[in-house]
Amino acid sequence: MTLFKKTATELQSLLHNREVSVKELTEESLTRIAKIDGQVQAFLSTNEDWALAKAEELDKLPMDGRGPLFGLPIGLKDNIVTKGIVTTAGSKMLEDFVPVYDATVVDKINEAGLVTIGKLNMDEFAMGSTTERSAFKTTHNPWNLEYVPGGSSGGSAAAVAAGEVAFSLGSDTGGSVRQPAAFCGVVGMKPTYGRVSRSGLVAFASSLDQIGPITRNVEDNALLLSAITGLDAKDSSTSPQAVPDFRAALTGDIKGLKIGVPTEYLGEGVSAEAKTAVMEALKVLESLGAEWEEVSLPHSKYASPVYYVISSSEASSNLARFDGIRYGYRAEGVKNLEELYARSRSEAFGDEVKKRILFGMYALGAAHHEDLYVKSQKVRTLIAQDFATLFEKYDVIIGPSSATTAYKIGEKIHDPLTLYANDVLTVPINLAGVPAISVPCGYSDGLPLGLQIIGKHYDEATLYKVAHAYEQATDFHTQTPVTWEGK
Repeated sequence: MTLFKKTATELQSLLHNREVSVKELTEESLTRIAKIDGQVQAFLSTNEDWALAKAEELDKLPMDGRGPLFGLPIGLKDNIVTKGIVTTAGSKMLEDFVPVYDATVVDKINEAGLVTIGKLNMDEFAMGSTTERSAFKTTHNPWNLEYVPGGSSGGSAAAVAAGEVAFSLGSDTGGSVRQPAAFCGVVGMKPTYGRVSRSGLVAFASSLDQIGPITRNVEDNALLLSAITGLDAKDSSTSPQAVPDFRAALTGDIKGLKIGVPTEYLGEGVSAEAKTAVMEALKVLESLGAEWEEVSLPHSKYASPVYYVISSSEASSNLARFDGIRYGYRAEGVKNLEELYARSRSEAFGDEVKKRILFGMYALGAAHHEDLYVKSQKVRTLIAQDFATLFEKYDVIIGPSSATTAYKIGEKIHDPLTLYANDVLTVPINLAGVPAISVPCGYSDGLPLGLQIIGKHYDEATLYKVAHAYEQATDFHTQTPVTWEGK
């Protein structure tokens, strides 16, 4: 059995009792990756020599002062820049990009004593929901290798689900942490916008992007979020609000908690299996003392088109820097500057990225700016007001993390409208900037389903309290996929 079936607390106990060393944990992770990643395809690269050297260095440090995550292996989505380690964002455009600095979250996990094992596969520039749109490989779902892991943080979720690492970081622009967490049966948190620094995150849509932790259980997730949060002078959107002790919130006491369940989140397009799983979860929460009732988020039906206008507009601006001159891939054998721009971008960007850049440029154009971009921003405000109104009465809002279980690889890749429609459960959260967490809540035909718990701005502590109470009352988080040893 892999050590990574244990919690962070259990692994710390082994380290403190000298039953295992940081180097042994690092070797365990690298051995497991070598054994099963040929099937799962979660990692784009590993930095074995650096990780082992770091582990030996950490083993020399005294036990006193070690934090709860000290010495534990972690994988990073490949749009989080790492000094001296190739960071591709899943794109041919950045295939050879070696950053000269670390992202703020990398500085923070280094301070916490975590060991970065490698970089994880993703949809190109985080645009996609299956991890089939990576320029390099398709990641497989550890629960059934014929299915996708979700996206765009599919590599981050699959690596944790398969037991290759205990923790990973992903990024969530419209559900890219929560949906793959649901598809892979793990825990994924999208923090409040501004809770975690975006400095060093390769931007997709700057007003929506947020880095979030993916783990096997809620407590580990709370510990990892505690380690990466806080005000950052390099990111003016980060908040000066004090960071609470998220683990202290895991009391299990949710008596009197008020839950709103939007009718729109259990309506047309949501599978019977997802609805049933959510209703069963509500029964569990009721048995723990919570109260729930149906509510409405009336503007959520507009969330998907609004999201694609805003995110594509911001993407067209953010990706303009990749022109063959200042950053990224450069075409060869060109005759002039115009051809250099055109061929570099044509040859290095994938179809989905090109499509969103073109749509974003169209939405920002003088002829359409008022009707598309400005109107979308106004509707975004209405969506945020819907959440604010409900949170005057309810502590959390609950619904499915995804309308269905995972799809077969190749099944939806040429059906973008279906993929976009499935985002309706997750993108309103990014548009409103509120936090949400996905926890396992059932299985259908051997594939996991996720429960999404949404909270007020900067109230991740309540989300962890509810998620932990539900987790402790069920056994979904203890089940493991086919790729675990012995199966």
